Parts: sequence; C-alpha cells; structure tokens
Amino acid sequence: MRTRTTLGATSGASFSAAFGAALLVAGSAASAQSQVVKPPISQAWIDVATFSGMGMPGMGGMGGANPMAMMGSMFGGGGGKNTFGMTQGGSAGRWLDVTLYTSRNPALPEATQAVPAATQLAPSLKLVSPKAEKRKPPPPGDESVEEPDYERPKGKISLYWGCGDKVRAGQPRVLDMASANPADFQKFFVSRRATQRGAHSAVGRPSWPNTTDARMVPASASLVGEHAFSGQGVPESFRFAIGAAQDLMPPIKLRQGESGGATRLEWNALPTARAYFIAAMGAKGNSENEAVFWTSSEQPEIGMGLVDYQTNPAVDRWLKEGVLLAPSVTQCAVPKGIFGDGGTAMLRMIAYGSELNLAHPPRPADPKVAWEPEWAVKIRVKSVANAMLGMDIEEMTRGAGGQAPSADEPPPPQQSEDSNPLNPTNLLKGILGR
Repeated sequence: MRTRTTLGATSGASFSAAFGAALLVAGSAASAQSQVVKPPISQAWIDVATFSGMGMPGMGGMGGANPMAMMGSMFGGGGGKNTFGMTQGGSAGRWLDVTLYTSRNPALPEATQAVPAATQLAPSLKLVSPKAEKRKPPPPGDESVEEPDYERPKGKISLYWGCGDKVRAGQPRVLDMASANPADFQKFFVSRRATQRGAHSAVGRPSWPNTTDARMVPASASLVGEHAFSGQGVPESFRFAIGAAQDLMPPIKLRQGESGGATRLEWNALPTARAYFIAAMGAKGNSENEAVFWTSSEQPEIGMGLVDYQTNPAVDRWLKEGVLLAPSVTQCAVPKGIFGDGGTAMLRMIAYGSELNLAHPPRPADPKVAWEPEWAVKIRVKSVANAMLGMDIEEMTRGAGGQAPSADEPPPPQQSEDSNPLNPTNLLKGILGR
C-alpha cells in the first residue's frame, strides 16, 4: 500500500479551504503561506453513528405492549429501513453514511466502496448519486413582497448548567422573550459548535445507502480494516485503512434514578470516547410559555449545537474549558426542581469519537514543492442516546420483555423532523408559541 498522511480537521466546505486549514495545523505559518496546495482529485466523507434509547431496535411495534416502542416512533425510530442521512436522524441503531466526489467526473453516477469482511457487508457497498429534482417554476406575474405574519413571543427561557444535585448560585439565567433586545439574545444563546461538512447528498456525488443498496449495518459489524473507492474518474490509489479509533462506537447505556429530587445519570464508559456532553430541554411544570434548558457544562452553554460531530481540536479545547465531560466521567446529576412539578424534558447525550482525516500522497516537507493530493477522506464518529428525563430506558425495556418484531410485522410509521413533536426546535416553538 502506498503511504498516506493524516491531516488535522478539515472544513469540507471547499477543498482549497480545507487543505489551507490543514497546512496551518501541519506546518509553520511561513511555509503554509508559500507552499502551493491543490485540492484532491477525489474526496470522500464517511459518517459513523450509533444511537440508543428511544426507538431501540427489537422493542416491538406500535401496537405492542412495550411503551418504549411508542416513544421510539415519536422520535422517528424503528422500521428496519436504511436510508441516507440516518447518522443525523436519531433512530436507534448503528448507521453509516458515505459520500464520494471526484473532480475528474463531476457528474459521477455511481461508484463502489470495497469494505472488509468484518463489516458483514463485504465485498462492497454500491454508491449511487441522487437524481436532480425537477421543481415547478413559481407562477409568473406575481412580484409582490410577502410580509411575514409575526407576533413577538411572550414566553420565558431559563438556562441552568453543571452537574449537581442542587441548583448552583447565580442560576438560572432567564430570557424574557417579550422584552429582550438583540444583545440579550446574543448573551443568552451561548452555543458552541464546530460541526463541519460530512457525508451529504448531492447530484454527481454517489452516496450510500441508497435505493439500490439499502442494507442495514449489522449489530456486530466492524469497520476496522482495508477500504477502497473505485469509479470512473476516481484515482486507483484511493485505498486506506480504518482503525479501532474510528470503528462503530458501542451504544450509550444511560441509566437514570431519583436521588433526593435530583435525577442521577450513569452510563458505561466508551473505550474510544474523546469526551461527553449532556443536554436536557423541556417545559417548566405545566406552563405553556416557559422553557428550561440544562446542560452538563461547567460554563453557561445552551448546547443546541453540541449534540453532533465536532472537530478534534474543538473537543479538546472545550474539555479544558469545562464545557465537555472527560472520557473517564461516568455519572452526572440534573439538579432538583429545575423543570418544576409535572415538567417534561427531553434528554440527549453524546459521546464524541475521534475524527480522522487522511490524504495521499503525503504533504512534501519542502514548502517549495507543491502538494497535489490524489485523494482525501474524512471520517467522523459519534454515539448518541435519546431519552425522557427520569425514565430509565434499560429498566423499562426489560420490564416490557424487549422482544423483537417478526419479519412480517410492518414497521412503525416514520416521522419527519418537521412533524416530530419531540424535535428540539419544534418543542421550543410549542413552548414559546412561535
């Protein structure tokens, strides 16, 4: 196998920008400014995700006795169907999204990814480009300006942060939507995010899974081993190895229990986790116009951008700042009473894996020699748990039997993010009447 180099986190927004950023990490400022860096001929994005909690496979259909199956459907879980984008969908299971691009054939209709036997999908995945959508043109002659029907929301939002049985001094921060000005919003909605482009669907960029190859990722599958991309216009050298650090992560087995009014959270340590983050959001008691946010951060952080893939440098920086929990941490507590009596909250937890960026051939040490990569690949890894605050998922599953549906049993209906009532954005809109 030819040699290749490992890069720092790349943006993926554009090949030139990505490799420009890589230079700043890999070399001195002086050499980065003088060395010519060209975009790779081919680029691949591989997103790896494990989801647990709501919608966990094997919990039965909507008509069964298992209450978690019903909640799983509300989160869009279940169904036994693999479609592109499930690494972002939240349905319980193990998921893989792949996208390939080559500048030598921008309209590439299909390609192949050779995968190791351990994936149980060998010898290969078939990547297929989505077809261009034909949209109806808008009606002619209508050039009127549409004024939005906007009513200023009157709700309030409270923000708590930090693990502990009791609310800390100086909390919560409260935002009154009816009287807040832009500066108040900016100060309140502190949300860190370093999510870059990963696997995506675009015409001329073959992806997996698709309607031609929609196989599920087996529960015992492993990505460790040799991989290779091939297709018209894809360099023959596009071969690389995935190691244990980028393998499918185990599910987060999140356990919950009551302790003096606080909610105690415990979980299994994941061997390849770089850090953890937990966020809860819901209504204050029975109020219809007051929302509450809580995060495990030691700093004020609303967390709306953190339950997703993040770059390695960002994760390491936020660990030092106390925003994320160290990989050795296996417990946390949601303070007593922050959601009031009868309040309902959605809980989300993420374990960040280590992102890997590879390119071939290696970057020349001599800044006077141009770097012209034949290919580059970005691999992102995460494990996420979804639950309702105070509801122990494993205990409820054991109590309901946890039997798998038969092959003939129809899957529960899928819900889009827009119609999902427990989608964070929709929940916030509902609380604030927007």
